[in-house]
Amino acid sequence: MVFSSSWTTAVVSGLAAVSTLMHSAHATAATVQGLSNGVVTTLLEDRVPALYTKNFGDCMGGQSLLNLTAFDAGFYSDNSTVFINMRGTTSLKNESVMFYISVYAYGEDRFDLAFNPCDANFNTLCPLESAVPITGGAIIPVSSSDVSGIIPIALVIPDFEGYATIRIFANSTQTQIGCFEAVMTNGASFAHPAAVSSTLGVFTFIGMLASFVTAIYGVSVPHIRAHYAHSMSVLVVFEAFQSIFFSGALSLNWPSVCAAFWSNFAWSAGQIDSSSMVSAVNRFTGVSGDSSQVGGAGTTTLNNNGGLQQQIYGRSISQLLERTTSSLSSSSEHLTGKIYSRAVTKANSTTSQLFSWAGGPVSPGMPLPGNWSGFAGELVDVNIPVADAFLIGLIWFLILLLLLVIATVLMKFGLELLSKIKWIKSDQLSLFRTHWLGFLGLIVLRTMLIAFFMMMTLTMFQFSNGGEAGPIAIAVIVFVIFFVGAFGAVYYACFYRSRTGQYSTRTDRIHFTSTKVWKFIPAFKATRESSTGVDENPTKPSGLSIPRVEFVASENGKHSVHEDEDYIKKFGWLSGRYRRTRWWFFAFWVVYQFIRACFIGGGRANPTAQVIGLFIWEVIAFIVIICINPFEGTRNTTLAVYMLGISKVATAGLSIAFLPQFNLQRIPTTVIGIIVIIIQGFLVIALLILILLSAISSYMSLTRNREYFRPHNWEGMRMKYFGNMEKKANDVPPTPPALPEEPKEPYFAVKTVRRAPKIEDEGIDDVPDMQVLGPLAQHSIATRQSRSNSMASHYSTVPYGARVHRASWSSYDFQNFQENRADSLTGPPSRSASGMGYQVRPKNSQSSMRSSAATRDPQIRPVGQTIPHRV
Repeated sequence: MVFSSSWTTAVVSGLAAVSTLMHSAHATAATVQGLSNGVVTTLLEDRVPALYTKNFGDCMGGQSLLNLTAFDAGFYSDNSTVFINMRGTTSLKNESVMFYISVYAYGEDRFDLAFNPCDANFNTLCPLESAVPITGGAIIPVSSSDVSGIIPIALVIPDFEGYATIRIFANSTQTQIGCFEAVMTNGASFAHPAAVSSTLGVFTFIGMLASFVTAIYGVSVPHIRAHYAHSMSVLVVFEAFQSIFFSGALSLNWPSVCAAFWSNFAWSAGQIDSSSMVSAVNRFTGVSGDSSQVGGAGTTTLNNNGGLQQQIYGRSISQLLERTTSSLSSSSEHLTGKIYSRAVTKANSTTSQLFSWAGGPVSPGMPLPGNWSGFAGELVDVNIPVADAFLIGLIWFLILLLLLVIATVLMKFGLELLSKIKWIKSDQLSLFRTHWLGFLGLIVLRTMLIAFFMMMTLTMFQFSNGGEAGPIAIAVIVFVIFFVGAFGAVYYACFYRSRTGQYSTRTDRIHFTSTKVWKFIPAFKATRESSTGVDENPTKPSGLSIPRVEFVASENGKHSVHEDEDYIKKFGWLSGRYRRTRWWFFAFWVVYQFIRACFIGGGRANPTAQVIGLFIWEVIAFIVIICINPFEGTRNTTLAVYMLGISKVATAGLSIAFLPQFNLQRIPTTVIGIIVIIIQGFLVIALLILILLSAISSYMSLTRNREYFRPHNWEGMRMKYFGNMEKKANDVPPTPPALPEEPKEPYFAVKTVRRAPKIEDEGIDDVPDMQVLGPLAQHSIATRQSRSNSMASHYSTVPYGARVHRASWSSYDFQNFQENRADSLTGPPSRSASGMGYQVRPKNSQSSMRSSAATRDPQIRPVGQTIPHRV
């Protein structure tokens, strides 16, 4: 009881303390008074505006006569005010100025406002003097009509595409002396490099680890290759990520949503932001400037902006000031002054970033904010100048290569240490431990093969973009190394294989047959004769003839490239994942990626040829790769052949809509950009799922020598996986289904016929004169007559006078027939008083396949005469 009372007291005391702290925090929070729909409300001072600016730059090309270190603007939708803050210096001695601020969003001018900073309590600009630093800000109430161009969806849509521009005019000369532009955002974005890139990096590491362990575990090299072929290809993983990122390297004006989404994959192409590395590379590439400020602050000739000059100075200054001050009511002037006083307090602080949401000056070499055109616009969210892209990618590639080498060496000596302390068996991973230097060389070669497309694209972009001689010289060296290395390795691998056996060349034929997709879309299906068993030398040639090279077994008995242990050790890093009959696909892949890099990296100067040419090449490659179907593993086939191919073709096709000659509006451009994001997003989700499935299958491969497998309920799936892997390793085309044999005789045959009683078998009209019949015949006829009468009475639907037939003969009738037949064989019976003995011959039965014959009189023959009868 005492414990319960103490516990209750402690809880109450804790709640009271929390309440006190919350009340204290609320009391000390900085608040301001504002107007919302004409009502004075209390608002937090540090709240985030609905729309606000981030990084800013000089839109006069560095010729502005003001030098700014901070430029912040925001629109507060809760009290309909526009906030402007500036910090900087100038070289002008004494000048009164006018401000003109505008917001340009989705291709249209959405907001314009001209005002005198002196009437907005911007005292450091009244007048503008070189001895007085520019500090402070202005709070300007706006009406609903002023912001009618900013639609409500703009406040929530990810990656708001727009920028704010402030132009400064000198009243004495009526010329523009400063122009600064800042990108605007609402806080929602597809760009989350820290979170998304980390997640993708973890999944990629899982795929790399699963692929590596399947390549080193085991004793039999061909068996190891079979399991390695079904693990996830790291080359395909990086190709998927790089294809997404380098979509933005085309010379097009991309929507902001695409540039933001692609920034999540910049790490896969070596575009990782590091301020120290970028600063060091800037000095080598010739990028100069002060990253802490924008503007020239010099004494250059004043630029004249005729349109705005006429708009601002075409009327008297008093009229303009009257328009500006009329929006400030008597009550709002006091509130604005209070907000201004807090802004000035912050402006006098030592830091240039006054708010958590504020941006800063753009880094040297970066494009003007609000511009997402080409590769330079894509790199804005990564904060890497386009002139540094090649060297930054090269440096990170070398760092990755070094880390892989260090990790391999550490694994080798780590395994030896574990073997010494008896934590693992002495023969555990013996193949890797004895040939670790060979594995190290293969890791380096495989990494360079994965980076082939990236380095070709970056080097050719460096050539087309130009720049300092130093970076271009390094790009030439790297280009030669990768180009000669890749094509040289491909040629040597094919040449080395040709030495191990003989090859024969013959003509194969492709037949096209009509089919239907989804049972209603007409299509054509291509079938090779060699894969279906069709006669390869028909009398009349048909279809498309193509040359085919076949491998003939050598004298040492090596029938397959995947059974050649020597070839696998030397070139398994090239051919290990492909089918037995498609081991040469690496040669096609190198050519395909090189041509892609030529379009993306080298076609910068001609966007039309670049985009349309890339689209045509992607379509051709997609069709060819589907026909080749190179990968042995199902997951690699699903990802690399179909999903990745569809994503590349769709992205290249939709990019055609962004060409300048089509002049597409920015809102439809954004819609198309979101469609591209959805397509590539599905590709990424499928890739992550396939990486996890590959990790599971790799775990099964590592336990192939164990008798017991956990979890036990996966045992059936494990055995099915091994059986499928063995079947895929043979790479034998499926046996075509046997065609049904044509019948040698007509398939219709009458086996039995059931006789149905006829009308003439029953009825009164068939009964002969009873005087001339014998006793037995009279009895039989009487019996049938009585049965006929009973049946006629039973079938009420039979009209009067019609005769019905019975369903079958009775055994009694058959007995009478047998007795009469026996009498006819023994001799004629004695005649009775009524006359000679005769028997009635039943009528010939009509086949059930014929129509019934007309009723005839019964034939009466002597008893001794043979009467044919059929039951």
